[in-house]
Amino acid sequence: MDEQLLLMLSLVQDSGMFAPVLFILFHVVRQFMFIPVVLVCMAGGMMFGSLLGTVYSLTGLLVLSAIFYFCIGKLHRTRSKLMSVKMKWFGPYTKLTVGQIAVLRLIPFFHYHLLNVCLLERRPDFRGFMRGTLATNLPLAFFYTVFGEFITRFSPFMATMIVLSLFILVYILREKVSIIKWADFFGHHSA
Repeated sequence: MDEQLLLMLSLVQDSGMFAPVLFILFHVVRQFMFIPVVLVCMAGGMMFGSLLGTVYSLTGLLVLSAIFYFCIGKLHRTRSKLMSVKMKWFGPYTKLTVGQIAVLRLIPFFHYHLLNVCLLERRPDFRGFMRGTLATNLPLAFFYTVFGEFITRFSPFMATMIVLSLFILVYILREKVSIIKWADFFGHHSA
């Protein structure tokens, strides 16, 4: 993965005025090379600076999410796998809020498209989904672009404390009401 990332980033850096376009496209193809979003956002900050790196990363993530929106309906196996993982991690009655999804995007090991599925459940129309995508990706792009270099220098204790703080924030931002079907609550008993 490190070799692929370095190769792609060197290609982007050497492309001159096309570097921003290639970087944005790199956000779309990085998932096929199993490169985490976090690393690409950090690299954007190092290559383009904080402001432009954030803008380019956010643009790439928005393009990626738009492609996801139009493709996930046709990729039934992929969607069912993502829904299965969602059910295991969050339970069948949990609908994550936009705030929770934004915080979970900041935690590096959460699957990007799993959170897209959670957002799609909350906002199924394209316009709403894209607004939610903007709201949930902005903190991710900003945080890892601006602070990426410093985060890599944190001690393991400090990194653990940050991740624990994010989990507490996800809990605080949860939806306080769950609706459970009558039959599910009491179970299916045959007489």
